[in-house]
Amino acid sequence: MTSTAPIDATLIPPGLRNLDLEAIATEFGTPVFVYDEDDLRRRCREYVSAFGTDSVAYAGKAFLCTAMARLVAEEGLHLDCATGGELYAALGAGVPPERIVLHGNNKSDAEIAQALDAGVGRIVVDSFDEIDRLERLATRAVSVLVRVTPGVEAHTHEYIETGTEASKFGFTLTDGVALRAVGRIVAAEHLLFSGLHFHIGSQIYRLDAFARAIERIATLAAAAHADLGVSVDELNVGGGLGARYLPEDPELVVADHAAALRRATKDCWDQVGLSDAPRVMVEPGRSIAAPAALTLFRVGTVKQIPGIGTYVAVDGGMSDNPRPVLYGAGYETYLPARVAAERPLACSIVGKHCEQGDIVVADARLPEGLAVGDLLAMPATGAYGYSMASNYNKVPRPAVVFVRDGVARVVVRRETFDDLVRLDVE
Repeated sequence: MTSTAPIDATLIPPGLRNLDLEAIATEFGTPVFVYDEDDLRRRCREYVSAFGTDSVAYAGKAFLCTAMARLVAEEGLHLDCATGGELYAALGAGVPPERIVLHGNNKSDAEIAQALDAGVGRIVVDSFDEIDRLERLATRAVSVLVRVTPGVEAHTHEYIETGTEASKFGFTLTDGVALRAVGRIVAAEHLLFSGLHFHIGSQIYRLDAFARAIERIATLAAAAHADLGVSVDELNVGGGLGARYLPEDPELVVADHAAALRRATKDCWDQVGLSDAPRVMVEPGRSIAAPAALTLFRVGTVKQIPGIGTYVAVDGGMSDNPRPVLYGAGYETYLPARVAAERPLACSIVGKHCEQGDIVVADARLPEGLAVGDLLAMPATGAYGYSMASNYNKVPRPAVVFVRDGVARVVVRRETFDDLVRLDVE
């Protein structure tokens, strides 16, 4: 990041651009995640408008709490849960179980039973061991999708690339493994084969990767039709659409994404001789949650090291956003009190944890005259920040605030020191 220009205001959620963020920080403390609720809702509606009422499931792993689960349900989305904990939160928030999709590469007996008892709408199977568990536990009809690893590269970080043959997720197309999984579902007494699922990765900007995956999935659909006499009514292509973190990142248009997916699906189904293309379903998470929030920090230390540079230490770090440490993820940052100021100061924003790698923004730009006590904002932190937060160094996790029409409300309270020891057994 080399530009000394003021922060690109389009990275700041619309409902937070003219908000008194200092007042938010004073009232709720720092660090704090601040979401623009109207922007969240707008992004949900954009997906529903592009794909259809029953064709969008919000990926809860990106960010999930009671308020978020209720919000996506109110906006007509299904909810994708990957664990029993996410399922528990969704059901507790009142999400209709028939609008829940259960994922997970290692679902336990308890999680499967929890889903079956609740009556979840779909279970996406990930292994033959899981099919064994489902056959043993299911006593009524349950809709099942088979997750396939299509063997394509998604041009993203290797840790968030999930569609290659080496992925821990799903059934490969190699040696007919995925077709055997479909056959198992078709033959099972209480399992209803409802379609196929794939997910090629996260933070994807090149949409051609989806088309290549669909082409390979279509060959499986043709084999299932020829060998098993079944059709694929639903094709769930997962999520992964990239979010805009930096000024140079593209902002992808959801309607264009929907059109490209439908076109690729129809073309690929036609190519393998199947007449009826399936309904396309998506599972966005990051592209809804990430751009709709920012994190506020307080500057605690400004350390200039001769010949090296400047470290600006804030009161958070890898415990509220491990993405920079895990993936080398890049972010912008600015001072809300000087949002229009030039930013000539090259520095590294670092956290307070006992790790040299606890770097929040490695190559940040800030205004000259930065001082201890200044409020610092980091946009596009709405996904995989709070959801991956930890208590490393016994640091309490931040509060989460939703803002709507200029009014802020806490949807997740800040942890206290008492919370940090509440599970300890003396």
